[in-house]
Amino acid sequence: MADTPSYTPPAVWTWTKPNGGTFASTNRPVAGATHDKELPRGKHPLQLYSQGTPNGVKVTILLEELLALGHTGAEYDAWLIRIGNGDQFGSGFVDINPNSKIPALLDYSGAAPVRVFESGSILLYLAEKFGAFLPKDSAARTEALNWLFWQMGSAPYLGGGFGHFYTYAPTKIEYAIDRFAMEVKRQLDVLNQHLAKHRFLAGDEYSIADIAVFPWYGGLVKGWNYGAAEFLSVHEYQHVQRWADEIYARPAVKRGRMVNRTSGTPAEQLLERHDASDFETKTQDKLTATAS
Repeated sequence: MADTPSYTPPAVWTWTKPNGGTFASTNRPVAGATHDKELPRGKHPLQLYSQGTPNGVKVTILLEELLALGHTGAEYDAWLIRIGNGDQFGSGFVDINPNSKIPALLDYSGAAPVRVFESGSILLYLAEKFGAFLPKDSAARTEALNWLFWQMGSAPYLGGGFGHFYTYAPTKIEYAIDRFAMEVKRQLDVLNQHLAKHRFLAGDEYSIADIAVFPWYGGLVKGWNYGAAEFLSVHEYQHVQRWADEIYARPAVKRGRMVNRTSGTPAEQLLERHDASDFETKTQDKLTATAS
């Protein structure tokens, strides 16, 4: 390992300057709203406020899967929260999620609105609400929840750890990248060994566990996340590759990945979704063609 300047932490840490990273303008050590801004509300009972990050697309994939099964109550409005601009610190969003992270959901279908935040909580809420994508058998249900909570606990090492230091940090720190690359590869091996014996994470049944894990680790082996496929030798994880390919072949997954997306080709970006027909008329390439 190359020598790097040593750093001695102060006795008491204070926030004296921006950290210089990609998200420096939105990082701060305190919670709460920074500005007043009401959230829009559409025509459907389910109102989603999100961006098409791996955590965000978990929810839109599930909603599209529910609609594909015929659950008309899963129709939803998806509003774009641009996290790079600090939209998540608006007062309306903070009222739904005091942690100021996407995604956040409001369900107006009952007597009083229900707020749901944290992507894993939203997946579980919707799966139970519609009775789908969560096994009925107790052992299989528990296995699905095992992997759902595994993802929630493991992804910070991938995103906030490896992804941050490899892609977004202002300085490439060898120790940090090595440390988190090693952990991400260990996690990929956990998945690879499990998927060598099982079609999906909970067994033979596709569930919210797969929907939660796919945008992070499926996206990693598909080459979508952090441009790190070669660096992490993702070709080594053949069973994860097989699983990711099968999930990506699902039409609802492809639709879900488009919603609230702000990167990729214009044809892959549906910034807001208010009706199923929006996929045919309101992706960024369609809007550009109409405008011209």
